[in-house]
Amino acid sequence: MSDPLSPDSQGEKAPRQRYVLDDRGFDEVPKKYRKFYRRWEGAGDSLAPNEVLCPVCMVVIRSTRELRPGDRVYCMACMARMKIVRGEDGKLEAEVVY
Repeated sequence: MSDPLSPDSQGEKAPRQRYVLDDRGFDEVPKKYRKFYRRWEGAGDSLAPNEVLCPVCMVVIRSTRELRPGDRVYCMACMARMKIVRGEDGKLEAEVVY
């Protein structure tokens, strides 16, 4: 089985996985954007490949596609702009740009 993040034989990355998002009741943003956010549930919570934790307000930002290093995300709850990076432990993390 091949790693979806490793380059294939043509030198391109594998296509990104797509996700269907449901509304998680995050009421701190307009209703139109609620499906893109959810609350962090604490130490037992885990992130999916399409989610990243905002280090400013501790809200999980969700995407309809798989996140990869270099992607940019925006947290509407705290108005922070972030870039996705791979952390020392190998997990995806958000680095605040502005």
